Amino acid sequence: MAPDCLPPPAANNQANEPTNTPASTAANTADSAPDQSLGFRDVEEAWFWFMAAYEARQSGAKIVAGVGALPRPCEPLDILRVVDRLYRQRRLYIDHLRVLNFYGKRRSPPDPRRDQERKAYGIWHEALARIEPALRRKGIMQ
Repeated sequence: MAPDCLPPPAANNQANEPTNTPASTAANTADSAPDQSLGFRDVEEAWFWFMAAYEARQSGAKIVAGVGALPRPCEPLDILRVVDRLYRQRRLYIDHLRVLNFYGKRRSPPDPRRDQERKAYGIWHEALARIEPALRRKGIMQ
C-alpha cells in the first residue's frame, strides 16, 4: 500500500474515461494520427508534472487522456505506479517520498545553499536517480 505522503492510486478508471466534450471528441479523432507525444526532458520535469496533475485532480479536475496542453507519453497514474512499485521493492524509502511530496508541491527542488534544505537536496537527487531508469524503460522520458 502506498504511504500517506503520496496520493493513493485510483480505485477505478472513471476519471480516465473520456467525457462528451468537444476536447474529448478532438482527442478521439486524433487517435488515428501518429503519436506526437512529448517525452519529459528529465525526471524532475516528470515529477513536477505529476504533482501538478495530482493537485489538479484533488481540486476536482478530471484527468482525461490526450486532452492536455502538451501531449505526454503517459498519464499521471503511470508515474505514481512507478513510484509505488519502487517503494514496495524498498528502492524508495519514506524519506524519499516525503521530500518528493514536499518539494513537488512547492514546484521547486531543494536548494543546497540553504542549510535547512541541504539534507533534502541529497534525498531529492537520490530519489530521482532511482526513479529515472524506470521512467526511461517505460518511454516516459526522452
